[in-house]
Amino acid sequence: MRVGIINKSNHPNPEYKTSGSSGVDIRANINEKIILGSMERIAVPTGLYLELPKNIEAQIRPRSGLALKHGITVLNTPGTIDSDYRGEISVVLINLSDSAFEIKSGERIAQLIISRVEKVSWKNINILTNTQRGGGGFGSTGKN
Repeated sequence: MRVGIINKSNHPNPEYKTSGSSGVDIRANINEKIILGSMERIAVPTGLYLELPKNIEAQIRPRSGLALKHGITVLNTPGTIDSDYRGEISVVLINLSDSAFEIKSGERIAQLIISRVEKVSWKNINILTNTQRGGGGFGSTGKN
């Protein structure tokens, strides 16, 4: 699938790092470093603009290494970029650690995944079909 991209950043287009990669890393495009304090959040610009085909979305997800090593994650994960959005992609990051984190221009801050969107039409009904799980949620299937 071809996706149109305008890259106004100082960095290369996002790319898959391995043949098995599901997502591409996207980078911060900032003029000055950002110090993200503990429990602070910020929208970090990327300089990227996409032209997604209809019924396709881009999802912004955290990078596992940043999350594990530094407590940096995407606050609204997954962030959704709709096919009709034409503005700059920004990533909402939050620092869940006890230490400040420095973000430099070009730093890989998140992953972008392209996914198909299935559109539905709603059918109003009076009763849902029965299942073994039923209405059980939030741990109702057990821990092990």
